[in-house]
Amino acid sequence: MDIEKIKELVALAQEAGLAELEVAEGTGAGKKRIRIVRGLPPAPESVGAGASPAPSASRGDVFAAPLAGTFYRAPAPGEAPFVEAGREVAVGDALCIIESMKMMNKVESDRAGTVAEVLVENGRAVETGTALFRIV
Repeated sequence: MDIEKIKELVALAQEAGLAELEVAEGTGAGKKRIRIVRGLPPAPESVGAGASPAPSASRGDVFAAPLAGTFYRAPAPGEAPFVEAGREVAVGDALCIIESMKMMNKVESDRAGTVAEVLVENGRAVETGTALFRIV
């Protein structure tokens, strides 16, 4: 892959709000692969439209959206949510799905604890950094 193609991929990842992008080209020994991983920005002081801010007096850490898109609590319509308030989670447990650019991105917990509160309604648009869950 040439540098211009890499620059285009970086721009695409930034524009889409993706935290990670991996692209493979070719097959066998001639296969070229690039993986772009962006650091996530800190959660903004005010959350984006469609989400409720976490109460500042509440205990626990806020788990923020790693990318912009549509927030879904369950793996598919009619199925049980990944997590509910009161459920214990471990690092790597699925918390939700964020649909971005027609791709379903499973969002996993980066910490262990108990989900104290779900801060966003199912089907709402979220921005990168929007508070999604409070985990204690």
